[in-house]
Amino acid sequence: MIVRARTVVTMHGAPIENGAVAISGNRIVDVGRFREVSARHSGQEIIDVGEQALLPGLINAHCHLDYTCLRGKIPPQEFFEDWIRAINAEKAKLSAPDYLASITEGFSEAKRLGTTTIANLTAFPDLIAQIDPPIRTWWFAELIDVRSPERANELVDLATGALKRARNSGGGMGLAPHALFTASANLYRRCEEIGRREKLLLTTHLAESREEMEMFRDGSGPLYDLMKNIGRPMSDCGDQTPLGHFLKTVRDSSTALRSARNDKKAIQNDPEWIVAHLNELAESDFKLLETSKRKFHVVHSPRSHDYFGRRRFPFERLCALGFNVCLGTDSLASNLSLSLFAEMRAFQRSEPGLSPDKVLEMVTVNAARVLHQENALGRIRPAFQADLITIPRSSLANLFEEIVAFDGPVDWVMVDGKM
Repeated sequence: MIVRARTVVTMHGAPIENGAVAISGNRIVDVGRFREVSARHSGQEIIDVGEQALLPGLINAHCHLDYTCLRGKIPPQEFFEDWIRAINAEKAKLSAPDYLASITEGFSEAKRLGTTTIANLTAFPDLIAQIDPPIRTWWFAELIDVRSPERANELVDLATGALKRARNSGGGMGLAPHALFTASANLYRRCEEIGRREKLLLTTHLAESREEMEMFRDGSGPLYDLMKNIGRPMSDCGDQTPLGHFLKTVRDSSTALRSARNDKKAIQNDPEWIVAHLNELAESDFKLLETSKRKFHVVHSPRSHDYFGRRRFPFERLCALGFNVCLGTDSLASNLSLSLFAEMRAFQRSEPGLSPDKVLEMVTVNAARVLHQENALGRIRPAFQADLITIPRSSLANLFEEIVAFDGPVDWVMVDGKM
């Protein structure tokens, strides 16, 4: 088929007025002005979406659809550990069918709001096989061993088995040790080992809150007390920042694996982590980031960031150090919707100097890099996946400003070549 639109926003070169995209199966085969594309592919079905901008489908790089059902149920708390208690109390009321319904509702909302690819963390990987996602999905098994660190290897192996039983959603799989305060060093090491072996992506929450900084750097604070009271060993606290602790953990993991295998290959073969949040960084952390050989991707969730009242996200400094930064919605336990358009607007409010086309890159081009899909997703180019959306165009507004300002359901969505 050929999809014709008033404007095709390729994210690779200038937008194309009176543009068209030729699609064969689930792939884009041609992009250009309508007259030229239709001449090269004569006889194909033409779908004219009218006065619309045709965009690559948006990519949500960090989400927890488990908690779609918790929208509006937890008001902002004074301390992060109070929010942890509140969400745990809400989760205690939920059953497996509740989580299935929540995930299904979340997928439907995400697609309705223009997301065609999602990186979804679930604490219930056994449920994945029962779900047929309507959008391209990277499933991450979220892992916590704070109450049973002796089970780290078992938890990772069980999660990996569950991921392999998942239905093919056109996406991929990954492991997600939850955070430094809930996942042991051995859990991180096992995830790295299995991630290498099975070619799985790896993600974690890092440096999310002031309380996390107090716990690891100062060995004190309310989160420290909460973790100590539930029996977490606290010997890793009181000497370095969360970032420093994370870099040491993954460095030790890499060293141990190479030593065990007598592997002399360079460190660039180590997996790139996807780090969610990275809100709380000390000045010493930026020096660590500058000198560290381990690079990773950073996912920022602007509206969840605002919900928790975090300090200003260090976007400019991370970009200056060469880190790839993109956007995600986080969960509806700390957000109001799964709209990436709303995330772009929230981010633009905090970074008014960033042009709207660069903001759009954070949910297309940059997010595709996070999933190692920079040659398949996030742009409209030949050989890329046919994941497309449209939004209405006016005659006066700046195109990229209009895209970021869009607020509402998306009328036309194509995922994997299917409308």
